[in-house]
Amino acid sequence: MLPALSVSQPQEGGFSFENCLRNSSLEKLGPNLGLHPPNPRKTGTTIAGIIYKDGVILGADRRATDDMVVADKNCAKIHYITDNIYCCGAGVAADAENVTQVLSSNLHLHAMSTGREPRVCTANRMLKQTLYRYQGHIGASIIIGGTDIHGPHLYSVYPHGSTDATPFTALGSGSSAAIAVLEDRYKPYMELEEGMKLVTDAITAGILCDLGSGSGVDLCIITRDGARILRGHTDTETRGKRLASYRYPRGTTAITGETIKRLELVEETVQTMDTE
Repeated sequence: MLPALSVSQPQEGGFSFENCLRNSSLEKLGPNLGLHPPNPRKTGTTIAGIIYKDGVILGADRRATDDMVVADKNCAKIHYITDNIYCCGAGVAADAENVTQVLSSNLHLHAMSTGREPRVCTANRMLKQTLYRYQGHIGASIIIGGTDIHGPHLYSVYPHGSTDATPFTALGSGSSAAIAVLEDRYKPYMELEEGMKLVTDAITAGILCDLGSGSGVDLCIITRDGARILRGHTDTETRGKRLASYRYPRGTTAITGETIKRLELVEETVQTMDTE
């Protein structure tokens, strides 16, 4: 006979959403009880990718934020999946890190069981099914890029599980500026140097237009011969030089009037604390 499972036994590892139903019930009762659900916190990232002549180029900024606080200035947002597949993660950093590690493990098991190199569409299908199962509670937006026997592929995967297969894409809070650069300058069968400059300029545009993105650009180049990560490809934030002195002499601004008022202490009360 199997041992009975206690309902109070805590979950070990993985994602846990046991409080989601409780929170949704409290939201419905909130107006009557005076409860207000917490506001969603803004996440900041700019990630992008393109398909070029010989493969895929992925790019990401290096700033990790906690609301309006810069938590890490040198965060790695390009994640290893397999030797021929990499991805960039935006959204909640812990969710993106966890879900990509699980995807990498499952793809390696799939490759060992089938004896074949994993395909990019397989990674896309596994990831979209996982995210759809959790109905958006995993806050990760992923760009998957790689090459297989059918050539280079690029997918955008959103938190609720919807996906797009496109020749170029951008996600994250700085994606509006990045996608504008990609739509303006992308063309099929680009050379490597031209594609690298395009992705770098797209990420840089996202950095300059979004406070949640910054610290520079990382690139990942994936071809049939393997992948190459260019960590710290550019550094877009350098301390500028002060060109003038901003200390102004007394009297620079004219004083039109001056009034001095004396403050008087009306009453003072001292209370002793009972320490017995």
